Amino acid sequence: MAERAAGGCCLGWDFSTQQVKVVAVDTELKVFYEDSVHFDRDLPEYGTQGGVHVHEDGLTVTSPVLMWVQALDMLLEKMKASGFDFSQVLALSGAGQQHGSVYWKTGAGRVLTGLLPDLPLHKQLQACFSVSNSPVWMDSSTTAQCRRLEATVGGPHALSCLTGSRAYERFTGNQIAKISQQNPEAYSHTERISLVSSFAASLFLGSYAPIDYSDGSGMNLLQIQDKVWSPVCLSACAPHLEEKLGPPVPSLSVVVSLGTSDTLFLWLREPTPALEGHIFCNPVDAQHYMALLCFKNGSLMREKIRDESASCSWSEFSKALQSTEMGNGGNLGFYFDVMEITPAVTGRHRFSAGNREVSAFPPEVEIRALVEGQFMAKRIHAESLGYRVMPKTKILATGGASHNKDILQVLADVFGAPVYVIDTTNSACLGSAYQAFHGLAARTDLRFSEILKLAPSPKLAAIPMPGVSQRFRELESRILAFSRTLLQKQSRTALPTLTSYSVYEALLPQYAKLEQRILSQARAALQ
Repeated sequence: MAERAAGGCCLGWDFSTQQVKVVAVDTELKVFYEDSVHFDRDLPEYGTQGGVHVHEDGLTVTSPVLMWVQALDMLLEKMKASGFDFSQVLALSGAGQQHGSVYWKTGAGRVLTGLLPDLPLHKQLQACFSVSNSPVWMDSSTTAQCRRLEATVGGPHALSCLTGSRAYERFTGNQIAKISQQNPEAYSHTERISLVSSFAASLFLGSYAPIDYSDGSGMNLLQIQDKVWSPVCLSACAPHLEEKLGPPVPSLSVVVSLGTSDTLFLWLREPTPALEGHIFCNPVDAQHYMALLCFKNGSLMREKIRDESASCSWSEFSKALQSTEMGNGGNLGFYFDVMEITPAVTGRHRFSAGNREVSAFPPEVEIRALVEGQFMAKRIHAESLGYRVMPKTKILATGGASHNKDILQVLADVFGAPVYVIDTTNSACLGSAYQAFHGLAARTDLRFSEILKLAPSPKLAAIPMPGVSQRFRELESRILAFSRTLLQKQSRTALPTLTSYSVYEALLPQYAKLEQRILSQARAALQ
C-alpha cells in the first residue's frame, strides 16, 4: 500500500522517450512513491522500439500519441490499486521529451472539457488527433525546412540571436512546417498544437494547457529575450500558426517542462547565442537563461553497445571499463547510429592509436571508446560555449547511467571534476515535483534555491584520478581532426580546402574556444 504524506504532497511526472514515470514528494521533499509504465514492455501492441518508430528513410522518427495517453491511464490505475490517496496532492508538474509535438483535431477541445471519469482517457481521445504519430526529438527529416527558416530570417546566426538556436531538424517549428507542407489536410484540420509537456498537462487540466517559455525555447519560434512568438518565424513555418499554438506563458504560471535526453545544462546570467548548442529561457528563474547541449546517441547507444559487446549485461559492461586503461591506449571511437546533432554525422567510426580508421575494436576497447568519446564530446562542446572546469566545479549526474559507478568514474576523469548523484534515477520526475512546490510558492517570490533547502544533498560518486584529465586533453586535437574528416565525408557539399585556422574556426564554431595548446596544434596541422 502507498504511504500517506501527512502534510500533502506534489507529483512529478515525466513523459520521456521510453516510458511515463511519476514520483510523489512530501512537504519535506522526500520521495515516498514512484512508479512507471514502459512503452515497449507494457504496451507491446504499439510495436515501438525504444519508445519510437524509426521509418524506412532512417531520418523520420515518431511515436504513437495514443500510446502516451494509454500509458498515463495504466499508471493512474497502478497508483489507484496501490492505495495512493489523490486527495493529498497539492500540485503537480511534469517533464516531457523536448521538441515532440501533438496535433489536436478540430473539436478535440470540446472532448477534453467533457472527459468522463469512469472511462479510460485513450478510449475517449482516440479520434482527437489529426496526426496519429507524433514527430519526436530523434527526427532528422526536416533539413529543407531548416534551411528555409534560416534563409527567411537572415541566416543561422540571426536565427540563433532571435530564438536561442540556429535551425535544427528536431526543433518543433521545422517539424510543423514539414507537416503543413506534406500533409496539408491534416494541418488544416488541426485546432491546437502542443508540445509533449503541454499535451500531458492538458490531459490533467481537461483543456488545452499553454506552452511555457522554457520548453517553447526549443521550437525555433520563440523570441527568447522578449518571450513572445516571432512573427517572421511563424510565417516561415506554417499559416495560422500563432492561433494553433496559443500564447506562451511563464514557466510557473500553470505547468513547467524540463527537457529530457542525453544533455548538458549550464546556468547563464545573459544569453550568448551561438551556431552550436541552444539558449533557453530558464525554467526556475525568469531573469536568467540556460545553455543546453543535446546528444541523440546517448543512453540508447550505450544500451546497443552493451548488448553487442557485454552480453546485454551492465555488470559485464562495467568490468570492461575496469579492465581497460584510461585513455584507452589512444583508441578513439565515434558512435552515431542515428544522425547526431553536433557534429552532424552518422555511423560508427573507430581510430587506432596510430590514427588509422579500423573496422572493429575488441569488446572491452569498444566499450571504453564509446563512454570516453561521449563524455569528451560533451566537454569539448561545453567549452565551445565558454564553459570551463574550475577548482570548485562540481558535476551533478542524473538519469539511469548515473547509478553506474564505472561510467561516472570516466565522467569525472574526462572533466577533471568530482561527480555527484541523487538517490533516484527518475530525476526529471523529481525536478518536476520540486517545481510544483516552487509553483505553489511563486506568488511569494520565493527562489527555487529556497525550495530546495530541505531536499537531500547530492552524494559524491566519483573523483578524478590524478593527472588523468591532462591525458584526455592530449587526445582533443585528434578528436578535432577526426571530426572534421567525418564532416567532410558526410557533408552534402564538401568543405573547402582549409588554408588557415581562421577558416577552420569559422566552419566549426563548436571547436573555436579550446585551450591555446590545442589551437596551436591545429594551426600547425593545417599549415
